[in-house]
Amino acid sequence: MFMPRSLKLKRAPESHQQNPKRSKTTPEDTVSTSPSELDTVSTSPTDIDTVSTSPSDLCPPDETVNIETEEEPDQIESDDEEEEPVKSFKKNQRWPEPGEPVCVMCGRYGEYICDKTDNDVCSLECKARHLAQMCLGFGEKVFSKDPQEGSKTSNASITDTESYSYKEDSFISELTEEQVKRVQTELAIVTAGSEVCRPIIEFEHCNFPTALRLNLKKAGYEAPTPIQMQMVPVGLTGRDVIATADTGSGKTVAFLLPVVMHALQSQTASPSCPTCLILTPTRELAIQIEQQTKELVMGLPNMRTALLVGGMPLPPQLHRLKQKIKIVIATPGRIIEIVKQKAVRLDDVRAVVVDEADTMLKMGFQQQVLEILEHVPEEHQTLLTSATIPTGTEQLAARLTRDPVSITIGQKNQPCANVRQIVLWVEEPSKKKKLFEILNDTKLYQPPVVVFVDCKLGADLLCEAVQKVMGLNVVAIHSDKTQWERNKIVKGLLEGQFEVVISTGILGRGLDLVNVKLVVNFDMPANMDEYVHQIGRAGRLGHRGTAITFMNNNNKRLFLDIVNRVKPTGSLLPPQLLNSPHLFEQQRRAKQRSHRGEEDVIGTKSNLIDIIRKHDKRSARK
Repeated sequence: MFMPRSLKLKRAPESHQQNPKRSKTTPEDTVSTSPSELDTVSTSPTDIDTVSTSPSDLCPPDETVNIETEEEPDQIESDDEEEEPVKSFKKNQRWPEPGEPVCVMCGRYGEYICDKTDNDVCSLECKARHLAQMCLGFGEKVFSKDPQEGSKTSNASITDTESYSYKEDSFISELTEEQVKRVQTELAIVTAGSEVCRPIIEFEHCNFPTALRLNLKKAGYEAPTPIQMQMVPVGLTGRDVIATADTGSGKTVAFLLPVVMHALQSQTASPSCPTCLILTPTRELAIQIEQQTKELVMGLPNMRTALLVGGMPLPPQLHRLKQKIKIVIATPGRIIEIVKQKAVRLDDVRAVVVDEADTMLKMGFQQQVLEILEHVPEEHQTLLTSATIPTGTEQLAARLTRDPVSITIGQKNQPCANVRQIVLWVEEPSKKKKLFEILNDTKLYQPPVVVFVDCKLGADLLCEAVQKVMGLNVVAIHSDKTQWERNKIVKGLLEGQFEVVISTGILGRGLDLVNVKLVVNFDMPANMDEYVHQIGRAGRLGHRGTAITFMNNNNKRLFLDIVNRVKPTGSLLPPQLLNSPHLFEQQRRAKQRSHRGEEDVIGTKSNLIDIIRKHDKRSARK
């Protein structure tokens, strides 16, 4: 049925509770309802205070809900809450305190977790209405008086997922090597590694469970993108993957499908021991990935996710971890904090995903990621994805994987081909004036517009200037905002509530801002990898977009990189850049380095090297 939260769960009685007795109930908890509105409620005289559901649906096998014990005097107050029966009606549920989970239907305290949708509900009434709204559960006879009938379908799906193993579809097997090579060449799929399996052409070739196939179609994934065609089958076979593809190419679903199947096959998960772990650099990206995960696991048996990010109250996240969570989506800092509290154990993790790997393996996050990996079993699958993976980072990534398959879609570390790039030479005092001209240009201005700046104070000041001069609905987002404010701004941006959003790098990575057609780099990013990610917000899911970048001599150290990455796309570069003496000097030095055969190597601290060697899977096999 659904999983009560931790305060509703009690483990098997200890030795001092040998002869439990039934406690009295209040009249408002014994009201019966018609099957058409709620899950069946038993109203027989002998069982008037209990809801007739299958025990296996109500809670995990190793835990039971005990509502019959009679407490000793010194335990009455604390145990009364634990022994309260499952609430039938929303009117019996209290309103939430700040930071507590909220019912998705009525806004009351989300005391329970619906096992079909993984969402918070307050009562049987809201659970039934939630399932009706989502059009789920009717095939399993949610309102049947016979609890065994409702579990037949779910039992069949459990058996189906337990026995699942990826096998190459006959259609794919019958293709000749020449045909496979032609498909990979046409789609710019480049792979490296031993015994790389062939790409799929349709999601049906993976033989996913029916519920997962329906969820894919419902979420709009009719056909796989190139990265999904190659990465999904490789991931399903359990191989480690290092994947590079354009921004907006569908990398998230490419790693989520193997993760979901790993989680489905693990039916013996214990509380606070997830099966899969997904690490991201930003809270907003973690929230988006959890939403996409929920879309894919809708209606699948016993699939629960936990979002562990900073800026949000810790107690609800700890409560969530006690409900036999399968997939954890986290930022490094928060999960390290929870691991140190021993509120979560990573002993059973079978798959680790590091999204935006180039950022996660740099000095800012590198030590945290390696610290997390020390708590993960050595035998696990590792999936690393990003739009840009520099040579130095790629070498480190290869050391953290075992016999990896490298997948590259298109040209590695290049800007998205769907984004038209415009580079303008604008001196610092003229930047605001040029931005106002763009926002007044009917050909360029397509709200909502995302404007990237390099500091938090600059975001606030520019926001005030745009609002005062242009009179537009504008908002600034940066790390000094509370997480609640940041979530509200991202939601408003996706729903078209804001015409202009001024942002630091928070919105620069991974987020699917599908309605954004214009991005302005008011301040040139610190490096070209960030440039590739930021302009990629304007070309999501195959849509065309425009990115305008302001630059001047303050960005002189990037002149050669800009020419090398932007000029091949056919974009025009300003003459001030092409004729700059700084560019000529950088080109001269690059030629000298190429003659000497020098390679760029990213240095790391010695203590990090020691940790990396512990996780060097290649040496572990020798």
